[in-house]
Amino acid sequence: MSPAPKLLEVDDLRVKFLTEDGMLTAVDGVSFELDTGEVLAIVGESGCGKSVTSQTMMGLTRSPNARIEGSVKYKSEELLDAPDEVLHRIRGEELAMIFQDPISALNPVYKVGAQIVEAIQAHEDVSDEIAKRRATELMAEVGIPDPARRVDEYPHEFSGGMRQRAMIAMALALEPNVLIADEPTTALDVTIQAQILRLLKRLNEDRGLAVIMVTHDLGVVADIADRVLVMYAGRVVESGSLDQIFYDPQHPYTWGLIGSITRLDRPPTHRLAQIKGQPPSLIGLPAGCHFRPRCPHAFDRCTEPPGLEVRGGGAGHEDRCWLSAEKKKTLRVVEGDIGLEAPAA
Repeated sequence: MSPAPKLLEVDDLRVKFLTEDGMLTAVDGVSFELDTGEVLAIVGESGCGKSVTSQTMMGLTRSPNARIEGSVKYKSEELLDAPDEVLHRIRGEELAMIFQDPISALNPVYKVGAQIVEAIQAHEDVSDEIAKRRATELMAEVGIPDPARRVDEYPHEFSGGMRQRAMIAMALALEPNVLIADEPTTALDVTIQAQILRLLKRLNEDRGLAVIMVTHDLGVVADIADRVLVMYAGRVVESGSLDQIFYDPQHPYTWGLIGSITRLDRPPTHRLAQIKGQPPSLIGLPAGCHFRPRCPHAFDRCTEPPGLEVRGGGAGHEDRCWLSAEKKKTLRVVEGDIGLEAPAA
């Protein structure tokens, strides 16, 4: 008996864009699965391909200059070559997305409630009155105070955190099974960040909503994610459960991301580790491991392309690094110092 299909299956996704300077490889062989009620975090620096991955799943990167290969299946239905009418049905009803900048995602000349109503009526034949009542209920569910009044206010009358809640309400309007949150806490202060993350976690638990959290900050996902994909230069360089990534990281790039997280068990004078250099251009990527030019542990074999394999991290834990398990243990010294050198004082 074959296993039941996953809610969402992404297999060997590749996305390239033809530019004036040459072919840009934004996503290079990304694969993952998502189950109902699961929270998956996709983490990496700006330009690593995480947002393009999520937008491609929604059919938002289709253009004459885009070259898209691989497979994205929702409940076994292929989305990459699905006709526009199929995508129109799936977007909102099955898969929904919230973007990192709500002030540009919301139309400034329309009331917030009217924009949620529009999202509902684009898919359902309901009256203005019913749609507005549902919009008000959704705004209350995501924690917007006095929703009966604020449903008739404009985006500029909302704070940044309230605008992000309004975007979440809009995404939830048709009760999707998967919510893709692309940098949902960017530009919010830490208190509001925590509120938005608690809201997403509550929706995940109460609704059984599967969530894909796209972020550059590993610390943001520490309390919400079940599994983590770490991306660099278009590739997944490590994947595993939250505990595997935080407590048994295998790839030097992951070590760098963890080393850049502020920790309360460090003295105030402790300086965070830094990943030296800059991410490579996605046109003309380095041979072999793309992280090689920035990695202090690179050696000759790193010029060969590493596959994504289990190399000592445990079941379901994969990384793309040629260092042996023994060498990694040596490099990841005591007390959580995880390999990358701290900057000189």
